[in-house]
Amino acid sequence: MTITEVSKKYGLSQDTLRYYERIGLIPPVPRNKSGIRDYTEESCNWVEFIKCMRGAGLPIEALIEYVALFQQGEDTVEARKHILIEQRDCLKERIDTMQKTLARLDGKISRYECIAEAENKLRIIQEP
Repeated sequence: MTITEVSKKYGLSQDTLRYYERIGLIPPVPRNKSGIRDYTEESCNWVEFIKCMRGAGLPIEALIEYVALFQQGEDTVEARKHILIEQRDCLKERIDTMQKTLARLDGKISRYECIAEAENKLRIIQEP
């Protein structure tokens, strides 16, 4: 696939895809005889993985480290697993915090609904 096709498929700009490759967030993308990026299924899997992880808020640094370890081979399995576990734990904490915030907002919104009902009752009483 061309960079244009991958950009459209994953909703990432071509500049973002080039940046991800340049900083090591995705492994180097194979190129065709003309030197143009030719995304393979494996390349696309990396793009999808990184997009998912970034969408969940995982830090670029942790993901770059993960990709670098992956490229070093099987000897790094435990280190990669450790990164994933650590990031999962951080994500769980953020989700817990977000759930508490959501509950608080829901409570505030429900109180506003009660206020609106009370205001409507007052209007009815005050109308001649």
